[in-house]
Amino acid sequence: MYIAVISGKGGTGKTTVSVNLAYVASQHEPVYLVDLDAEEPNGHLFFKDKIEWQGEETVYKKLPRVNLDICTFCGECQKACQKGAIVVGKKTVMVFDNLCHGCMLCQYVCPEKGAITEELKPIGYVRWGKVSDTLDYYMGLMNIGELSATPVVRQAKHKVPGDRLIIADGAPGASCPVVEAIDGADYVILVTEPTPFGLHDLEVAHDIVRELGLRAGVIINRDDKDNPFKPLENFIRDRELPILARIPFSREIASVYSRGGILAEHLPFVRDIFEDVYHKVVKHG
Repeated sequence: MYIAVISGKGGTGKTTVSVNLAYVASQHEPVYLVDLDAEEPNGHLFFKDKIEWQGEETVYKKLPRVNLDICTFCGECQKACQKGAIVVGKKTVMVFDNLCHGCMLCQYVCPEKGAITEELKPIGYVRWGKVSDTLDYYMGLMNIGELSATPVVRQAKHKVPGDRLIIADGAPGASCPVVEAIDGADYVILVTEPTPFGLHDLEVAHDIVRELGLRAGVIINRDDKDNPFKPLENFIRDRELPILARIPFSREIASVYSRGGILAEHLPFVRDIFEDVYHKVVKHG
């Protein structure tokens, strides 16, 4: 089973949910925790010295290179490129590497064989290791200066074996890396907070999930049971989204989190919350 955890905005507790759910689930069955927030993966920080790193793999992007001795400057490559990454002049061709997504459509449409070749550029890496006998950790990290994390996210997903439960921590927002992270998911957990910003970005995230036809549920972090944020509650009700859990606004939680601790390991009431999520989503989902 593949569970993706996303949020429309950063800082809602997406990684906290991913790490704690993976920790609790690993007490029941083997789990792969996959950090797909390739611009800033931080799930490994919760495990500190517990991870025994086992391997690393470079991620490359294909870039077109034009042989001007063969090119006839017909402009077919420029017409085909939807990203505007290649521009054809009368006697030259310019390739803008940062705009290129590496699809190599330009090479496919080029009528002159050999005029466009591909060059591999390293843009990041995938690293993996073992936390315990039942918990393995994978992460993708893009190189500084790169503009698109999608290829790194895609390769990190493909690197993970499919022989056990996978819990993936996606990137915040609603960009291409998020779509790549949830593509193929059996269930999507939407993490939000009871604020106007949390509601707005939950709407955006759920629109993507709904467009892809994926099943989803909501976890409300920093929940105030005595003062619920009614617009958020109304939205969840109107969209008929199940509320998987309410994580309370708590000094105890903040204290453990500030030390980089796993909440479910130190706080029994948080462990109970994620035990319930595990049974709802994995066992009965």
